[in-house]
Amino acid sequence: MESGLFLAILVAAMLHAGWNALVKVGLDRFLAVSLIAMAAGIVALPALMLVAPPQPAAWPWLIASMLLHIGYNVFLVQAYRSGDLGQVYPIARGAAPLLVAVVSAIVLHELPSPLATAGIGVLVAGVGLMSWRGGRHAQKLERRAVGAALATAAFIAGYTLSDGIGARASGSPPGYIAWLFVGNGLVMFILLLVTRGVQVLPALAGHWRVGLLGGAMSLGAYAIAIEAMTLAPIALVAALRETSVLFAALIGCVWLKEPLSRWRALAALTIVTGVAMAKVG
Repeated sequence: MESGLFLAILVAAMLHAGWNALVKVGLDRFLAVSLIAMAAGIVALPALMLVAPPQPAAWPWLIASMLLHIGYNVFLVQAYRSGDLGQVYPIARGAAPLLVAVVSAIVLHELPSPLATAGIGVLVAGVGLMSWRGGRHAQKLERRAVGAALATAAFIAGYTLSDGIGARASGSPPGYIAWLFVGNGLVMFILLLVTRGVQVLPALAGHWRVGLLGGAMSLGAYAIAIEAMTLAPIALVAALRETSVLFAALIGCVWLKEPLSRWRALAALTIVTGVAMAKVG
């Protein structure tokens, strides 16, 4: 992978970690995610006048991605209601790139080099270790939480593959990105009104500044990832995006003063090793 593209994906991972940190804005998770999705759509709206629309072949993938994003948000919220972060996050974020790698190899016949493939495995292992908060004692896994987390991983893999294929077919990746975010924002707004009613809008309005910042970061993070998937194997990009957990840990240590345990340090080293293998491969 070229160095410029590699660094761009790492920047996307940093932005992803940043907007996820902003989700803690005093709202419940569904409202916070909805706020950022709608704000990202607003930020992307002016771009519709500046970019070419996607080719017709890309629209089924774009619509599928919007639907898959709804499923992702719904099942993620359900997973966090049924289990804690230590159970849900490593399953959802760790399983997703593995699913992407398997499906892209079978369906797209797209397989990274052996070293890069091994790097994906090492990186995913590091993500799992980091997500378990550094070797916390194993807890009883709630069957419902595990099921919801696996469903979340499937939706992540689904929209990642859909967007990778759709952007390649679009003839205009920037146009695909702009329409995707505007569409996602509109769909989440409708879903929010259907599930929570108009009475939630004043509560969201009080957090509009954080919403716009998070929306801009979310747009930037995934726009880079989609563009990268038109230039590199989708599985490799999907795995490198998960370095966001490393940046999230750094944010926690530097700004939130969370302790850096030896397990977190080991997880960070594992992730960096996987990233290096993927880059060289």
